[in-house]
Amino acid sequence: MDRPLSYFVIAAVTVAGIVASAVAADAASGSVSITKSRGKICMVSNGLPDHATGRFPNAGNPNRISAQVIEVCVPENPVKTGRATQLRGSTGFALNGVMIRPGTADYYDPSSPRGFSRDRSSGWKLDGKGAGDMLGLDANNAHVDNRGLYHYHAKPTGFLKGNSSSLIGFAADGFEIHYLGAKARSGYTLKPGIRNGGPGGKHDGTYVQDWQYTGGSGTLDQCNGGQLNGKFVYFITDSYPYFPHCAWGKVSRDFGRP
Repeated sequence: MDRPLSYFVIAAVTVAGIVASAVAADAASGSVSITKSRGKICMVSNGLPDHATGRFPNAGNPNRISAQVIEVCVPENPVKTGRATQLRGSTGFALNGVMIRPGTADYYDPSSPRGFSRDRSSGWKLDGKGAGDMLGLDANNAHVDNRGLYHYHAKPTGFLKGNSSSLIGFAADGFEIHYLGAKARSGYTLKPGIRNGGPGGKHDGTYVQDWQYTGGSGTLDQCNGGQLNGKFVYFITDSYPYFPHCAWGKVSRDFGRP
């Protein structure tokens, strides 16, 4: 499949190179327009990717992919503050118009036939990637919600295959998101030993509570942020948290909903 023109234009340049007029694209059933104007970077898309997806519904996901109407804007010139804001729902968007939603709303629930539900009482929250088989993620670490929205929970494998730039998208506060493979190291590590209560068993990454931030030399901060060519950006990592779950800049109002 040929990449859409806008994909090449956007991915091949820095933010400063994005033209002020709309850059639209159609590839298969996916379409995306990313523009820069009046201090904002805005993305309009139908939420469908420019690469093959897994089959939906599947054993872990009962939903079907459907086109959406997505319109989100982020600051063009974000400012890093000293306080991180925890994000829920969508935490950013990829250049192909697919939303980034690394978290889940599901918790360990032994009373549910599936072993999890929206009941938070157990305190053990499923991680999207760690519980990928349970949640029906495809080979792109993505699946579909009840609205039909296809979204990424971790490294967007299909997107990366044809990408010639490290720039992948933008976070909810406007900072860039890049992928550098093993060069960007997460500061999170699995907790040792056995879980105290809840599902029991070894801390294996199925749940968010299996992880702890330990930091260390050469690792990213709590929000998967760090320096790239002298500027602050976020990174996609091959291990938890995969995408930023929090933001150091002012979060766009377009990302204030679940």
